[in-house]
Amino acid sequence: MNYLAVSIIIGLLILVHELGHFIAARAVGVSVEVFSIGFGPALWKKRVRGTEYRLSLVPLGGYVLPAVKDEHEYFLIPISRRIIFSMGGPMANLALIILLFGALNIVQTGFSPAGVLFQPFIQSADLIQRIFIAFINLFAKPGSISGIVGILHDGGRFIGGDGANAVRLAIIISANLAIFNLLPLPVLDGGKILFCILEKISIRLRPLFVPIMVVGWLLIIGLMIYATVMDVGRLISYS
Repeated sequence: MNYLAVSIIIGLLILVHELGHFIAARAVGVSVEVFSIGFGPALWKKRVRGTEYRLSLVPLGGYVLPAVKDEHEYFLIPISRRIIFSMGGPMANLALIILLFGALNIVQTGFSPAGVLFQPFIQSADLIQRIFIAFINLFAKPGSISGIVGILHDGGRFIGGDGANAVRLAIIISANLAIFNLLPLPVLDGGKILFCILEKISIRLRPLFVPIMVVGWLLIIGLMIYATVMDVGRLISYS
């Protein structure tokens, strides 16, 4: 049952991430073709003001598709707007951890202005710093990388039927999701932002966008497979 709770938490956090992209797109005037809750075939969809809203079969996370037909139309979007669009997802996850820290403080110590208005920012900054250091250390110890299998297993044990622990886990995963997506790697939001900056320096780099994104996807898929294999190996060794 705890594994189901972790799956729901991950799905909701990914949805918050994509909702951040959607809000950012709306804020800067980037047209959105599809905003889907979940993945896979659409169970329900409705088009409103040029955007198709979907409820899809696999209820984990979601995605946002800008209204562009090809890379040429994508590059017609001003660089500043593309950067804000890419920043929307990570910023939504960071905003969420501040809100969750505030809620957790109220539950643990009662309501206080400091516990709601100030302390969550300090707690968030401390957590982000520790996660950033942990990401750097992963390059020295790649065997410690964990994928979805490890997150479900360890997260399920961490929750242990405790609602406060479920909130703590959501905070940790949301912060990791934000920091990971801000890494300057192809496909990730940070990689797209970096490419926008490089494009600003030299427009001749535009033709490299699609090949770099393809390589990025292959690297991410390879990393996911590697992390899953490591997770399974650790679980087998524990049993």
